[in-house]
Amino acid sequence: MKNTDSLRIKFATGQREFMATLNKRVNEYFNKNNVSRHANWEMITKTIFMFALCFVPYGLIVSEVVTGTGWLILLVVIMGLGVAGIGLSVMHDANHGAYSKKNWVNTMMGYSINLVGANLFNWKIQHNVLHHSFTNVHDADEDISSRGVLRFSPHTDWKKIHKYQFIYAWFLYGFMTIVWMFITDYTRIIRYHKNGLAKQVKANITREWIILIGSKLVYLGYIFLIPLLFTSLLWWQILIGIIIMQYVTGFILAIIFQPAHVIEGTEFPLPDEKNTLEDNWAIHQLRTTTNFGNKSRWFSWYVGGLNFQIEHHLFPNICHVHYRKISEIVKSTAAEFDLPYHSAKTFMGALGSHLRLLRQLGMKPTA
Repeated sequence: MKNTDSLRIKFATGQREFMATLNKRVNEYFNKNNVSRHANWEMITKTIFMFALCFVPYGLIVSEVVTGTGWLILLVVIMGLGVAGIGLSVMHDANHGAYSKKNWVNTMMGYSINLVGANLFNWKIQHNVLHHSFTNVHDADEDISSRGVLRFSPHTDWKKIHKYQFIYAWFLYGFMTIVWMFITDYTRIIRYHKNGLAKQVKANITREWIILIGSKLVYLGYIFLIPLLFTSLLWWQILIGIIIMQYVTGFILAIIFQPAHVIEGTEFPLPDEKNTLEDNWAIHQLRTTTNFGNKSRWFSWYVGGLNFQIEHHLFPNICHVHYRKISEIVKSTAAEFDLPYHSAKTFMGALGSHLRLLRQLGMKPTA
């Protein structure tokens, strides 16, 4: 099965009591406390902070207010933190329709992904449609698809080099957004057009190509051309700065998203001969998803609540600032129905568990 056929995968139709009960309880929480499911003042403040974290250092570099190699490297590292923060805390909620009840606000904030070099159309199909629907399903969830030297699923073909992936994967994670920008965005839009996914989401492929190319040019214009024309920096110095910034961004994004699903304890279900998965959608999310580091408020603040990954997968249209409050409801309801609620106590513990699974997946499968 390839992701051409992924939308034909079906979930089991039974076991609906869990999600019905959970929905009722979560709705009661918001109604009883008269709280909106969307952004609040905390989210708006965070949005301003993340954009400032990215573009204030950029302004200091372009204006040459700050000079000196050490200071410039520090500024591009801070920009990398800002770009990752925009992706984790702003763009992500917006493209799930969770930032605002107004569609135009979600669209505007969602296009921040294009502003920092990636592409909204590709991301929505890869993440919203494929990953959130078919989490950890081989050849359907592109987050665990075969990536040559990386093996994220026990159902992916094994290669000898995978034996060492638990060592080299961490280095490769940093190149994630660079590969997105210059390779993946183009291959994905072509693939989604050819396999019919673009049509299924009713996209105008010509319009999406124009947006993709146009936004890439805008990004390269302000991130490379403007510093080249208006500062004393040489082209290779600017290029090194961009690579450092993107490496920081890619590494942060990878180490936040990977432990949520590619970690000990999560499952990698396959559909049966009728293309049907064993569980319904909600229970499937519980079996394939893990929380981590939930006690750390500052960590949760920076990563956009994505350490509450279970809550995010069950309620992607709820703004992440509410995940901590509803997590106890989800956890207790899962326990009541004797369902798993995977959680690593700390972020470092989750990374360690991810490393161990990488090592396990790197071993040659037995016959």
